[in-house]
Amino acid sequence: MQLQQLRYFLAVADTCHFTRAAEAVRVAQPSLSQQIRALERELGAELFHRTRGNIALTDAGDALLPLARRIVADAESARLAVQETVQLRRGRVRLGAPPSLCTSLVPDVLRVFRDRYPGVALGVREGGSRDLVRWLAAGELDLALIITPPSGEAAPALAVTELLHEELVLVAAAGRSRSAVRVAELKGRPLVMFREGYDLREATLAACRAAGFEPEFAVEGGEMDAVLGFVRAGLGPAVVPGMVAARSGLTVTPFAGPGLGRTIAVAHGHEVPLTRAAEALHTTLLAHLHDAARSGELPPGTRLLLP
Repeated sequence: MQLQQLRYFLAVADTCHFTRAAEAVRVAQPSLSQQIRALERELGAELFHRTRGNIALTDAGDALLPLARRIVADAESARLAVQETVQLRRGRVRLGAPPSLCTSLVPDVLRVFRDRYPGVALGVREGGSRDLVRWLAAGELDLALIITPPSGEAAPALAVTELLHEELVLVAAAGRSRSAVRVAELKGRPLVMFREGYDLREATLAACRAAGFEPEFAVEGGEMDAVLGFVRAGLGPAVVPGMVAARSGLTVTPFAGPGLGRTIAVAHGHEVPLTRAAEALHTTLLAHLHDAARSGELPPGTRLLLP
C-alpha cells in the first residue's frame, strides 16, 4: 500500500468520478485507475462500485475511508513538521556551560539566537567541564562551552573549537584596586573557594601550588553566585573569570604577568552530526564573537582565538 494510492483513493471518493479525481490530483486518468486497481489487489477487495455514470464506495471502501484520511493527514503533518524543523521554525537545542559563562557570555549569545529563531526551544544545563564532557558523551547535550584542560587535550570523542582566552582576576569586597597582584601574595590570605569539580578551583589551587604554598580557605564549596555573595559579605577575596568580575561590582585586581587564564571552547560529539538547530547556535556563537572582536566589544581581559 502506497501513500500516493491512498491520495488517489480519497480523490475518487470525494469526486465520485475517476476523470475529475485524476484532474484534482494532476495525473492521467488511466494511471489513476491503474493505481486504484493495484490498491484493491493489495487489500483483496474492491473499493468502488463502478457503473456507467455512477461511482460509489463499497463496504470495504467505507471502512478504508476514515483510515485513509487519517494516514494522509498524518503524513502531511509529518512533512510540515520536518520542513519547519529544517527551516528552523521549530526544533530544540540543548546547551551546556559552566556557571561562570552562564552569567556572562551565554545570555548575550542566546539573546541573538532567540531573536533569529524564536520557534526553537532552548535548554541550558550548568555544570563543570568534566560533567559537561560526560553529558555530551551520553547524548544529553547537543553543544557545550567547556574550559579546556591545561594540557589542551580534550576527550577524544569530542570535536572542540577554541574560542577565547580569558584572564582570571582577584575580586574583593572593598579597598582600592591595585595595578596587579602576584599569586604569592595570596599566601596566608584566606580565600573564598569554589566547590570541588569547578575548573576555577583547580586553576587557583594549581597556581598557588606552583608559587610554593597551599592556599587557606575562608569558606569553600560555593557555586558562582554564592562565591560572589561571600566576597561581597567580606569573607575574603576569590579568583574569578574576568567576564564575571566585570559585572560583579566588586573591586577587581589583575594578576601580574604571566598572569592566570583559561581557554574557553565549544564542543560537541565528534561522531554525532549536529542538528540544524544546534548547528545554527554554533554558527551564531562564532559570529557573535567575531562581531564583538571587530567592534572592540570583547570583555576586557579576553582574547579571541578563532581564525
